[in-house]
Amino acid sequence: MAAIVDHEFPIHGLLPKRETGASAFLAKYPEYDGRGVTIAILDTGVDPGAPGLQQTSDGRPKIVDIIDTTGSGDVDVSTVVEPKDGEIVGLSGRTLKVPASWENPTGRYHIGVKNMYELFPKQLRDRTQKDKKEKTWDPPHRVALAEAIRKLDEFDTAHPNPTAQDEKLQREDLQAQLDILTSQEKKYSDPGPVCDCLVWHDGNTWRAVLDTSETGDLESCTVLASYREQHQFCIFSLFVMFNYSVNIYDDGKVLNICANGGAHGTHVACIAAGNFPDDPERNGIAPGAQIVAIKIGDSRLSTMETGSALIRAMIAVIDQKCDLVNFSYGEAAHWPDKGRVCDIISEAVNKHGVIFVSSAGNNGPALTSVGTPGGTTSSIIGVGAFVSPEMMTAEYSLREKLPSNQYTWSSRGPTIDGALGVSISAPGGAIASVPNWTLRGSQLMNGTSMSSPNACGGIALVLSALKATGVPYTPYTVKTALENTAQKVEGVEVFAQGHGVLQVEKAFDHIRQHADSAERNVRFSVAVNGGRGVHLRQALSQRKPTEMTVSIEPVYAEDIEANEKISLSIHVSLVSEVPWVHVPPCLELMNTPRTFVIKVDPRGLREGAHYTEVLGYDISNPQKGPLFRVPVTVVRPESVQDKVQYKVTSEREVTFKPGQVHRRFIDVPLGATWAEVTIQSLSPETVGRFILHMVQLQPHSAYRTHESYKFFNLTELGEVSYTCPVLEGVTVEVCLARWWASLGEVNVNYNVTFHGLQPSVTTLNLHAADGITRVDVKSPLKHEDVQPSIKLEHGVCPLRPSEFKIRPLGDRDVLPPNRPSYELVLTYNYHQTKTCEVMPHCPTLSGLNLDTYNFKLEKGDYTIKLQIRHETKDLLEKLKDVTFLVQYKLPSALSLDVYPSKSNALLGKAKFGTQRCGIGVTAPMFITPLPDDKVPKAASPGHYLVGQISYAKAEPGKKTATYPVHYVISAAPCKPKNGGKDKDKKEDKDPQEEFNEALRDFKIQWMSKLDSKAIYQELKELHPNHLPLHVGLLQALDNDKERLKQLDDIIAAADVVIGQVDMAELASFLALKADTRSDAATIKVEMEKKKATLIDAVCKKGNAAADKVLQALDGDAVGSTEIVKDLALVKETFEELLKWAEPMDIKVVSFTMKHAMVCGQYGRAIKAAQKILDDKPNKENEKKCIELYKKIGWDHVAKHCERWLPVRYPQSYTLF
Repeated sequence: MAAIVDHEFPIHGLLPKRETGASAFLAKYPEYDGRGVTIAILDTGVDPGAPGLQQTSDGRPKIVDIIDTTGSGDVDVSTVVEPKDGEIVGLSGRTLKVPASWENPTGRYHIGVKNMYELFPKQLRDRTQKDKKEKTWDPPHRVALAEAIRKLDEFDTAHPNPTAQDEKLQREDLQAQLDILTSQEKKYSDPGPVCDCLVWHDGNTWRAVLDTSETGDLESCTVLASYREQHQFCIFSLFVMFNYSVNIYDDGKVLNICANGGAHGTHVACIAAGNFPDDPERNGIAPGAQIVAIKIGDSRLSTMETGSALIRAMIAVIDQKCDLVNFSYGEAAHWPDKGRVCDIISEAVNKHGVIFVSSAGNNGPALTSVGTPGGTTSSIIGVGAFVSPEMMTAEYSLREKLPSNQYTWSSRGPTIDGALGVSISAPGGAIASVPNWTLRGSQLMNGTSMSSPNACGGIALVLSALKATGVPYTPYTVKTALENTAQKVEGVEVFAQGHGVLQVEKAFDHIRQHADSAERNVRFSVAVNGGRGVHLRQALSQRKPTEMTVSIEPVYAEDIEANEKISLSIHVSLVSEVPWVHVPPCLELMNTPRTFVIKVDPRGLREGAHYTEVLGYDISNPQKGPLFRVPVTVVRPESVQDKVQYKVTSEREVTFKPGQVHRRFIDVPLGATWAEVTIQSLSPETVGRFILHMVQLQPHSAYRTHESYKFFNLTELGEVSYTCPVLEGVTVEVCLARWWASLGEVNVNYNVTFHGLQPSVTTLNLHAADGITRVDVKSPLKHEDVQPSIKLEHGVCPLRPSEFKIRPLGDRDVLPPNRPSYELVLTYNYHQTKTCEVMPHCPTLSGLNLDTYNFKLEKGDYTIKLQIRHETKDLLEKLKDVTFLVQYKLPSALSLDVYPSKSNALLGKAKFGTQRCGIGVTAPMFITPLPDDKVPKAASPGHYLVGQISYAKAEPGKKTATYPVHYVISAAPCKPKNGGKDKDKKEDKDPQEEFNEALRDFKIQWMSKLDSKAIYQELKELHPNHLPLHVGLLQALDNDKERLKQLDDIIAAADVVIGQVDMAELASFLALKADTRSDAATIKVEMEKKKATLIDAVCKKGNAAADKVLQALDGDAVGSTEIVKDLALVKETFEELLKWAEPMDIKVVSFTMKHAMVCGQYGRAIKAAQKILDDKPNKENEKKCIELYKKIGWDHVAKHCERWLPVRYPQSYTLF
């Protein structure tokens, strides 16, 4: 058996180094392994305890510093306390025991609290929650649940048909216990470890500790200083294996807990610079390099990066004097090479000599899918993802060794403004170390996130060699060398691989050989008509030759001497390698912008994408390669020839090998609004995995704005169809790609069919007050069936700020050199009427900030804080009144009715059904407002509803060609009082009489604020039967601060109110099926007031009697005559209440709770207390529930709720 085992495992393919020449370079120069180079890893954070990240190859600490720039680890520790008898009460409510061995000359401690689930990655959080539930919740809960079931069964056996009120309540109590325990099981959610945090100064430096024990035993916890000072980190627990470190800012007022938010950053760091002294095959590319780990992925946002985190990160990069940055992140961008983040990155590169390496993106295979900043920023080296045969075998265990290729998903250039987008490529997969909390030593990951650190590590080798040999370099000499020496991969288009795969030794030799060139300290900024290259894509721009002005501007770093700038003089040869781009033969360069005109004539090109470059060579040194490149991309779309069906078909079957990409560029016909793509397999034996990627480009819009992406399996002889919306007159790329690892060949046919139903307005803005709205729809291409449908699925609540504050930010946000940043903090007040999913966002900043998030929000009142940052204070001043929107999901979608004519709409006759719309024929339709009874209760005037309208009958068009609808709510109709009937005219009153009544009512209003009894006695003599007077006294007594001392008075006052209500009259009225009296509406209002007054008085009386019983029970007066009397009164009052109200009605539920408590029926009491909490969620009501859980003996539920208190009701707002 052993003879057939292959002992030569391709270990070099696990973390690829041969493909870039890194292995050969290290074999030749073993000491140029990254030593002397510092790489900043901007990512999800790095685990300092992960394998390979402890030290460099020459024994130095691997991780120089760990920084969290997101704010997700920030803890407000501005509260300062001093221990009493060696103890501090933490903000969690726990008592913390301060060890006597701690050095603290001032004796003062800064305290805060942190829910660690805010930092735990989701995978770890899920594992911890599962363990917590199984060990601490399930055992006692199962016992309690079984006991509740047993008690209920025993009662039902003993009382099969309970009739007495006491028996009914007893059974209700037992059923409530079972229901509550069942509900608690369903909604169980662990709040996570809630740790008290202490910060203090020991006389030398700031120290911090987290109470990871959650018991207050600080002696068992690890004391840490800021990581940069002593390189300390700590493990949260042996179960979670979650390592963290700390940094302390603002004179001890802010504690930052630095912890990785995911495995991504650690994996990236190990690819770039992991070091395994005992297993060098596992080494990263540059094992001698050191790392600054900067967390830019916010744990609160599923590790999404934020603008403020990136700005802080670049400040740290410059402060730490990092040589290299690896940024394996990216987003689609509306504006390439622009924005505050891109500006600060370019500043770091151009002014501080930082080399910035970034992933190009994983959004291919369509063109112009590169992300920002990696594929769109000129100062950055954007890296695509390449896969070699050795990687396919070692990492992916493919049965066959396929030729080298680009990963299918690797993003492609060019950028919309003409730059190539991808600079170079590198291996885009690796098996490398991941954080210890994953409970695995290593893991396979792939993406341009992996190709970027591979290239970054390779560049670190080059820098290590340059530093060791004293060869000067700049970020642009390095970038130029990388691009001029990269190795092209045969069969891979330039848009995917850029200039080719990085070659470490060749790049080093290139820089060394040309270190003395005249342009060694200069970069050449290329601009073409406001862009960075030529990018012709639309058919209209290619009907004749185009002349464009190219500007070449030499740019020096600030520290370059004047003589070098003056002496710059280069004779440049301009070269075009294709006949359709015409350029002048030469250009004389000096230290000033120079321009020349090129002519691009695409008329003779075949349909498809074409790329070339105008190259500028130094005539005296052409072997160095081009000094600058002017990218030229021409996409030649085809027009649709079939003017009947508007169908484009594959002229012949297309054979797809693994990784093969087939592109079709089509000039979308005028009037088209959606396209349907049908793909058919002609292979009877092979299943293929494919991607259909369709993109249209618009100025100032990211490619994602008009993109369709489908990943699918195409079965043997199978067929699939997909639809996507299209823009008329705009070139659409139809990109069909075979998955790179899908083996075998597949032959396919495909066709693209265009449809069109064109509305007169693309965004339908309706206002309820406008009444009927007309929309016209026509079919420009062919006959289409029209069947309009409008669905409103969300409501939007606009908010205006209640206050604003502008202030300078702290040291972490000061841009070099000493440029302070400012924050504008806006405060909004929001009321959530019911629990549902919401999406808060600021439309003014849409496109400037990152993605919005949906989340579930409980009912209640909320304060929203919005922070906007910028260097310019005046700009923030202009935003101090910016509107904020909260979008909430409606319980069910609402429909608007559509009619074929205005008369039908007015009369509510036949609605719009299905109409066949001929070519060029217009179909009018009339939309009516939402009926008043359908308007959501949460929607107020000024709110609006949002949804979509579709016009096509066919399902593909109905789902795809949709348009946004905004429906603005108007004021609700005024309901006439008294059923619309005028009240009988009141008899004219004497002014003195009116004054006396007004004075009486005014005094009643002030009873609660003044001496209520004195006012009451005064008014009682004059108005003994005036019910509001007696109600006023009852309310004043019940709301008094000394209420518990006046319980007898409350009972007496309630009896007076109850006695004033004619119960027989009220009962007679409520028993009526219909009231036919002319003043029935007036009578109804009066009776409802009386009923409400009666119920309120009964409840207040019952609550007072119950409180007397509860006070007596607390005072050990069980069994006394008085308590028996009061208990009887409580029961009697409760029985009276049941005649008039439901016991769980929110207005009476407080009495229901107290009645249950005095009867010892804690199941009913908890049910009522939960009702109160649901209506008014606050800490006081939550504590009441906890108290009842303890009384019934459910300690595990009480402890669980207590752990939630500091999470649900924090002491202060979360720091940004």
